[in-house]
Amino acid sequence: MSTDTSAAALTLTLTPRGHLLLSSGEGDATLPAEAAAAVGAAFARGTGHGLLQLGARHVGLPLPPVLAWWREFGARYVTALCHALPAAGDAGAAVLAVPPPAAELDALIADAPPMAGAEYLDAAVLRHLWNQLDAAFRTESAAAGQPAQEFLKACHPAWNLVGRVHFNLAENRRDEDAPFAFLATYTPKLSALARAQHLPLGQALKEYAGTKHRAQLLALLEPVQRAAQQCAWLREIVDDGAVFHPLRWSASEALQFLTDSPKLEAAGVVVRVPALWKSGRPSRPQVKASVGDSAPSLLGANALLGFEMEMTLDGATLSGTEIKKMLAGADGLQLLRGQWVEVDRAKLQRMIERFRSIEDAAGAGGLPFATAMRLLAGANLDARDDSAESLDAAWAGIEAGPWLADMLRGLRSPEGLALIRPGSGLKAALRPYQQAGVQWLYLLHQLGLGACLADDMGLGKTIQVLSLLLALKNAPAGPVPERAGAQQRAGVKHLPSLLVAPASLLGNWEAEIKRFTPGLKALIAHPSAMPAAELRALGATQLQTFDLVITSYGTLQRVQALQGQPWHLAVLDEAQAIKNPGTKQTRTVKQLKARMRIALTGTPVENRLSDLWSIFDFINPGLLGSGKAFTAFTRRLAASGHYGPLRELVRPYILRRLKTDKSVIADLPDKTEMKTFCHLSPRQAALYQAAVKELAKQLNQANGMKRRGLVLSFLMRFKQICNHPSQWLGDAAWRELDSGKFTRLREIAEVIAARQEKMLVFTQFRETTAPLAAFLGGIFGRAGLVLDGSTAIAKRRELVRRFQEDEDAPFFVLSLKAGGAGLNLTAAAHVVHFDRWWNPAVENQATDRAFRIGQTRNVLVHKFVCQGTVEDKIDQLIESKQQLTRDVVEAGAEVLLTEMPDDELLRLVALDIHTAAVED
Repeated sequence: MSTDTSAAALTLTLTPRGHLLLSSGEGDATLPAEAAAAVGAAFARGTGHGLLQLGARHVGLPLPPVLAWWREFGARYVTALCHALPAAGDAGAAVLAVPPPAAELDALIADAPPMAGAEYLDAAVLRHLWNQLDAAFRTESAAAGQPAQEFLKACHPAWNLVGRVHFNLAENRRDEDAPFAFLATYTPKLSALARAQHLPLGQALKEYAGTKHRAQLLALLEPVQRAAQQCAWLREIVDDGAVFHPLRWSASEALQFLTDSPKLEAAGVVVRVPALWKSGRPSRPQVKASVGDSAPSLLGANALLGFEMEMTLDGATLSGTEIKKMLAGADGLQLLRGQWVEVDRAKLQRMIERFRSIEDAAGAGGLPFATAMRLLAGANLDARDDSAESLDAAWAGIEAGPWLADMLRGLRSPEGLALIRPGSGLKAALRPYQQAGVQWLYLLHQLGLGACLADDMGLGKTIQVLSLLLALKNAPAGPVPERAGAQQRAGVKHLPSLLVAPASLLGNWEAEIKRFTPGLKALIAHPSAMPAAELRALGATQLQTFDLVITSYGTLQRVQALQGQPWHLAVLDEAQAIKNPGTKQTRTVKQLKARMRIALTGTPVENRLSDLWSIFDFINPGLLGSGKAFTAFTRRLAASGHYGPLRELVRPYILRRLKTDKSVIADLPDKTEMKTFCHLSPRQAALYQAAVKELAKQLNQANGMKRRGLVLSFLMRFKQICNHPSQWLGDAAWRELDSGKFTRLREIAEVIAARQEKMLVFTQFRETTAPLAAFLGGIFGRAGLVLDGSTAIAKRRELVRRFQEDEDAPFFVLSLKAGGAGLNLTAAAHVVHFDRWWNPAVENQATDRAFRIGQTRNVLVHKFVCQGTVEDKIDQLIESKQQLTRDVVEAGAEVLLTEMPDDELLRLVALDIHTAAVED
């Protein structure tokens, strides 16, 4: 056995196509090197093989949360397989491991930890992966040349399936002293009807008599021997041979058997109990609490919800007399209402006391809204109070009362809510999912609660918010929550709404308002739209004459009138701008007074818990507690591996739909992404190799901050040389033959021009936009459009309009920072990333300028990569190591590369002359 003590951290990413990608993970939880290598090799063969490796061979191994969750899924398949396997000797080719029912899959998904690709996780994907597991099992067991039982036993001793022993517990009420009977049976094979044939275990002693069957008998009894090491009562009846005969049992003996059932099953023994015991053991009385039976008098975050407590059995309320008699009886099994009931008086009494303490703390008014929601979700954010964690689901439970349950149903399934009509002021037809989004926002508004609309980019978050504004303008005023501000509570009938967005998106909002809701009176409160003196002079009287005031995050910090004005809605576009709670920008935003707060983001908030807290601290302050309490809470979730309580707590206030989901929108065309590899010209290759030599020389003389600056400057040089020598040299020549990328761009552009289609070209360098436009103009025979950071906001709107409407504008060259977000450019069916940002999220955001609602054609995306260069190698790293992708998103690839050792860095940037295939 290897003595290698090194370890590796791994994680899994779920792709939109239902595959799992293994990559380097984060955190302290790691796998031993041998296990990591085995898991890596299995996933290299395919997703099914990787899950089988996790589920069958790595049982009991401490794993990071994401791997542990997928291991649990793989183990469920193996468990189902064990229950379906035929008799020993069959290789398992005909075994059918039936997938879990939909409800079980949904419960598994609800408890999934935060993971990359969580938004693609659904029951259909799990069934697809189940089939991949099945195919992998058939392949591997056939290759091993072993019976299925032996193959699984070799994976891990826990999957001991050489025969099956069953311990059967039955009721025998005619015997008052011993009301239960125990019988051990075994299953030598399946019947013709594929059902297990149960024979008394004593029969095995006769069937396997003789020396030649001794190994079979030992294999059959091995699980019983293993279980006997864990259970003293079993060891006793095994030693005296009583296990081979029927036994009369008292209620206490039956309870001991039920208590030890998990140990028996872990050892490979099948436990069978009376069919009336639906959960595998007798029913238990439960202390039940109901929250929110009726609507509170005050809505919003400060609402007080009613709290009612009772004790039930199988859903039916127990009378006071029954409760008193039960608690006065003995622990264990009691007969109640004609059935055996399991009673633990101490636990029941403790649950009663817990709920009574909650009632006492709530007082006569009821439970605060946030407290009630946490209790329902089982999310305890107060580390000093362990009451939530102490609620054993087997003995106690909290459920939503009729009013609250109805409200939560509407928030979780908004398509079933009452239709909300924006009215004739909306100059567009809402798609069904957009209509559902408006209904969802409207319900949260009526409840005085905040919302996070996290629809995928291009699904129309803007039009949903504008439709809500129209609906509210036409509707009578509703209840006003406490946090709305004194002026609203005093009875002000009309208040404007505020929209805060990045400055680059202000023009986009203005254009959308003019297009879809021209009746809304909007003010752009920004230096680009009004003189600085007028902006400073804004006051409450002027602001209240508008329906919507639109400003930027920076302007909001500088204009006091915007901060002090009470608002109807406070809407944040690109709400990830407040993900850092310590910045002045975030603090300013969170001080806004509004009846309802809305966060808009196309970035999933479920994968980064710190972002989630900050956004919720804006939309529903207090629901997730303080930042410190939330951090402690999530650490406890990570330690337990169960994130269900957090998901349940935030789910009603987040609405996220994906445009790749055909149930959301079936008429969006396909997007095809492809790498477009380019050669280096001889001039490029010479400059590139000279730069590598110079970097190696200068690295020997640099350290610390100077070294970081040196690496960053050379990475920029390599990028510029890969684009075109003139970009690095600044000679203004820009000859086509000097750049492999220019040559490849011509080939693509000529085809597009011949088809009379339009294209977008993105570059991260402002100085490259004009040469690219001039070059493409020669190919298309007419000028295109250019947008970079220096383009005025008003001119951006005109450029977008021309590209969308003017057939004489065949291409649009954009700098990635200036044009990668907020623009609707669906006239283009082709997207070219001329150089790479080394950030997949940024590139995808830019691509989505064309691949969004309104697009009627398939979108073809070309990502240019110079072969054999640093571009090629970093692209390979991003593809193979998802951890690098996350690092790139958070810090920028250049920053990450500055920390590489010299030899690794030089290998990364070195030119592979053969791969580059330099041409004359």
